[in-house]
Amino acid sequence: MKRFVLLLVMALAYSMIPVQAQLPAVTLKSMDGVEVRTDTLSNGGKPFIIDFFATWCKPCNRELDAISEIYEEWQEETGVKIIAVSIDQAQNINKVKPLVNNHNWEYEILLDPNSEFLRALSGQMIPYTLIVNGKGEIVYKHSGYTDGAETELIEKVKELLKEQ
Repeated sequence: MKRFVLLLVMALAYSMIPVQAQLPAVTLKSMDGVEVRTDTLSNGGKPFIIDFFATWCKPCNRELDAISEIYEEWQEETGVKIIAVSIDQAQNINKVKPLVNNHNWEYEILLDPNSEFLRALSGQMIPYTLIVNGKGEIVYKHSGYTDGAETELIEKVKELLKEQ
């Protein structure tokens, strides 16, 4: 049991270490079927957040709902953009658009039905959230969600803007 707790603590600590790696090149599709290469994702030189989710993942939906409530304020204050990436498998892709519409999420939505992008980023559990700086470098990774964690995300984005 002690060994498990130690491994869990180490994994959590590792997920919070700034990384400074570029996005891998994986081709995904938007909900409209447009192909998007992940290494070209950007926000006009401003930070952006990539949030992996699935329709069946309750913590993912809670996180995206919590961000949605304050997303407009975040955009006005920092210019940050959210890119939500669904890892729903191909047979469940048709559930993504109704979920997004039902929750009124105003995010850019990409589909990763084979979890290629998630695996390329060494993501293992969802929600898996990344912050990418204006240069396209991954500077923050986090797995899981607890209520209020979105506050930490926007604080990290504000720190990045101060450094620019």
